[in-house]
Amino acid sequence: MSHGESSETIPLPTAHRVPGDHDADSFARASRSRSARHERGILQGNWNHRQKTDGHPLERARVTLRDTKDSRKYEAIITEAGGKFDFENVPAGKYSLTGEKREYIPASYDQHDQYSTAIVTGAGLETENLVLKIAPTAVIWGRVLDEAGEPVRHASVALYYDDHQQGVHQIRRRSGGQTDDLGTYEMAHLAAGTYFLSVTATPWYAVHPPSNGAPQSKSPISRSLDVAYPVTYYADVSDSETATPIPVKGGDRLQVDIHLNPVPALRLTFKVPGDPQHGFVFPRLEQPDFDGSTFVQSGGGNFISPGVFEVTGVPAGQYNIRMQGQGTNVQMNGVDVTKDGEQIDTTTAEALGKLKVSIEIPGESSPPQAINVGLLGKGRNLAGSRVLDQKGEVEINDIPAGRYQFYLWGPRKPYAIARITAEGAEVSGKAIVLGAGASASANLTLIGGSVEISGVAKKADRGFAGAMVVLVPRDPENNRNLFRRDQSDLDGTFVLHNVVPGSYSLLAIEDGWDLDWSQPAVIAAYAKHGRPIELRDSAKVLELTEPLAVHSK
Repeated sequence: MSHGESSETIPLPTAHRVPGDHDADSFARASRSRSARHERGILQGNWNHRQKTDGHPLERARVTLRDTKDSRKYEAIITEAGGKFDFENVPAGKYSLTGEKREYIPASYDQHDQYSTAIVTGAGLETENLVLKIAPTAVIWGRVLDEAGEPVRHASVALYYDDHQQGVHQIRRRSGGQTDDLGTYEMAHLAAGTYFLSVTATPWYAVHPPSNGAPQSKSPISRSLDVAYPVTYYADVSDSETATPIPVKGGDRLQVDIHLNPVPALRLTFKVPGDPQHGFVFPRLEQPDFDGSTFVQSGGGNFISPGVFEVTGVPAGQYNIRMQGQGTNVQMNGVDVTKDGEQIDTTTAEALGKLKVSIEIPGESSPPQAINVGLLGKGRNLAGSRVLDQKGEVEINDIPAGRYQFYLWGPRKPYAIARITAEGAEVSGKAIVLGAGASASANLTLIGGSVEISGVAKKADRGFAGAMVVLVPRDPENNRNLFRRDQSDLDGTFVLHNVVPGSYSLLAIEDGWDLDWSQPAVIAAYAKHGRPIELRDSAKVLELTEPLAVHSK
C-alpha cells in the first residue's frame, strides 16, 4: 500500500482515546452492529535517555487506524504502559496503521519508503499480535576546526543523504547550516540512513591582495597569508568520491568533527566574453560533488583590463566555470586549475542551449494543468525544469550539451512518453541529445496512466505480507517512468495504480526494498521469472486470477 508523507507529530491529549470526526463516530457505531474482529497490538520503540532503537515498548504514543477507502473514517488512541494499543470491534476491511510521537519519525506498519502494509481485518485473519515500529530521530553534530585546532566560525556545513527511492543510489543534498562562535553545528530530526558532510569556509586571517596588473612578487602581503580552505568532506578529504559515509541509526547522536587545512590560494585571470558597450560577465566557479556541484566562494575579483577579470583566493582543483548575463550563457566543465597566475580563456567556452517543448495528449482537448517538464542528465541530475503553460508549451534554458531524458511530474494522473519528435536535436530512444548552444524544439506525445492491476502475492500457498511488488516495463532503460510499485498487505493483496498500457513483467520480491530495482542489469535477473503482462489501451482494470509467486531476494 502506498501513501503520502506522514504528518508531523502533534501534541497528544491526556485521554487514551482520541476522537475523530462525525464520520469516524459513525465508523465506530457501524462496527458495533456487525460481527467484526477484535484487533490488538503492541507499539514497539524506545524512550530512554539515550534514545537508542532497541525494541522497547513505547507508551504515550499516538496510534491511528484509518480506513484506506475513506480517510475521513479513523480512530486514534494513545498507547498504554508496555506500549499496548487496542482497537475493538473493527469492521472487516483494510486499514492503515500509523504511529507517531514527539522526537520520533512517524511511520506506518512495516513501512518502506512511501509504501507500507495495510492491516486487513475479517474472518480467518490474525490481527491480535501486531508490532508497529517507529524509530527515534537522530542527530549529527560536531565541530569544524582549523589547522591549529581552533573553532572555525560561520563555516557553511552541507548534509547529503543516500536516496534510494527511485531504485538507484543517488546522493542528494538534504540541508545546510552554519557553525556558531564555538565552531559547532547540528543537523537534527534525521531518519535512519547513510549521510555525508561537507564544509566550505574561509581562513579568518587570509588576505588575497589584487595584483592590479603587477607581478605577485611585488605584493607587500606575505604569501603565507594568501591561503584558502578547499571544500572539505568528512573525513577531512577534498574529493567527494573519497568522502566517508556516515551510517545513522534511529536515536543516534553522533559527533562528527571536520578539520580544515589551508592550501596556497591561486590568483587566476579569466578572459571573459562581452564588450565595453554591453558589458562583460564574470565567472562563477563550481566544483563537482556527488550528483551535483558546490559553489566555491573566492576571495574576490575585479577587472584588470577590458575583458580580463581577476579572481583571487581560489584553492587548486577541478572546476566547472559558468558565465551568465548580458545575453551570454556559456559553460566550461572539468577545468583543472593548478598554477598561480594561470589565465583561462572563457571566450571559447561551450554555449548553453535552450529547448522548447510542446505536449500533445491524444483524446484530451487541452493539456492538464501543473505538469512539470524536466530534463535528467548524467547521474539523473535535473538540468532544468519548467511548468507547462496553458498552451501546453514550455521553454527550458541554459542547458549544457548532452543526452537527456524527459521527466514529467505534478499532476495526479501520471503520464508516459509514447513518442518524441525534435528539430535542432537528435532523438535517441526516449531521450534527446542536444549540442552546444542548441536552439531546439521537441514535441512529446503522452499517454496517461489509467489502468489498475490488482492481485495477491503468495508464498507456500499463503498470502504474503510486506513483499515488494514491482511492474517492470519491457525496455526499462528508456521507460523508467513506467515502473510501478506497491507493498503487499497483510493478506498478500496489492494494487498498482495508474499503469500505462504496454508490455510488462510483474514481480513480487521478499525483502527486496534495498535492491537497485530500476537498474536494468539488476532487475533483469528477476524479470525473467516474472509474470508477463500485456495491457491494451482499452483496459481499465486488470484483476489477476492466479496468485503471484513471491521470490526471495
